[in-house]
Amino acid sequence: MGFTIGGIRGTKEPRSGDRGTTDRGTKDTGLRGAKDTGETARAAGDPEPGRAKEPKEPRATSRRRGRAASDCTAVAEYTGLWGWAVVPGARAQDGRCSCGAAGCPAPGAHPLDFAPEVPAGATLDEVTDAWGQFPGAAVMLPVGRAFDVIEVAETAGRRALVRLERMGLPLGPVAATPDGRTHFLVAPGAAAELPQLLYRMGWDDAALDLHGLGPGSHITAPPSDRGGRGPVRWLRAPDPDSATSPPHARLVLGTLAYVAHRSPA
Repeated sequence: MGFTIGGIRGTKEPRSGDRGTTDRGTKDTGLRGAKDTGETARAAGDPEPGRAKEPKEPRATSRRRGRAASDCTAVAEYTGLWGWAVVPGARAQDGRCSCGAAGCPAPGAHPLDFAPEVPAGATLDEVTDAWGQFPGAAVMLPVGRAFDVIEVAETAGRRALVRLERMGLPLGPVAATPDGRTHFLVAPGAAAELPQLLYRMGWDDAALDLHGLGPGSHITAPPSDRGGRGPVRWLRAPDPDSATSPPHARLVLGTLAYVAHRSPA
């Protein structure tokens, strides 16, 4: 006698002792096994029967796209939020510079001569289009427009930063580089005024590891790598006030010179 279970037509199980006896467990296992196998495959991420399995994106490609998106976001923050221009820069690996010049004097620490500048005010879409032409480029900021830079050794810079914060003096962004330098962003014109300011403060005859960077210079900005040594980091990140109106050099120079003079080389 025929019967139907869930739309599947079969044969009624014979009584015990009849020829052709079928084990109930065998029938159940066949039905349940097919169902379980499909559910297990779907749980493991395998496609349903009849569907082609979607190819997975290589991990290396995924990482490159993630890094590119991160770089574009950082550049758009500099241009759109802080009002700074950005220049694509070279990168270094194994002592060789991506600029391709033999004997490059500053591997991975200079702008790409053939790359156009991304202007201040550029949007994320504009940055993505521009930066897409130079994937993997370092993020570099031109000095002498929105800010100048006072550079000291990292040990002195960190100590001076603590003192300046305790005194409640106005501060601009401060960055630390992987080659042991600290960059204090100050108002434009500081590099040209630096010798005269040091003279007035009585530091003109001291052998200070303290330098001014002005027009024509560029600094590597976070999160980019500099010279193949590692990433640049913010010790004091930009904010709307410090980015658009960094402090005059005279407000921080005295402390920087004092700590640089007392800090071991």
